[in-house]
Amino acid sequence: MWYAIEGHDGNDVLAQRLAARGEHLSRLRDLRDQGRLLLAGPCPAIDAEDPGPAGFSGSIVIAEFDSLDAARGWAQADPYIAAGVYTHVDVRPFKPVLP
Repeated sequence: MWYAIEGHDGNDVLAQRLAARGEHLSRLRDLRDQGRLLLAGPCPAIDAEDPGPAGFSGSIVIAEFDSLDAARGWAQADPYIAAGVYTHVDVRPFKPVLP
């Protein structure tokens, strides 16, 4: 089943985000290579594709896991949590409809 994972950034965490980005992207590439990633990306903190020093308000990942517990476990192991980027992460089932 597909799951929506939304990580919420804390305040002033752009430096931590950039430092942990390589490890974070590596995990996403693994999901992609396994055919389990629908989409992933950050949410700019301002209305701009490149928010510059404003940074990001969080990230969204939609990926396939065997269960909600498995999705939650994967999300809790994210390097952004260890680096103090995310204040909390929401994980819920997702049903793709379009396109």
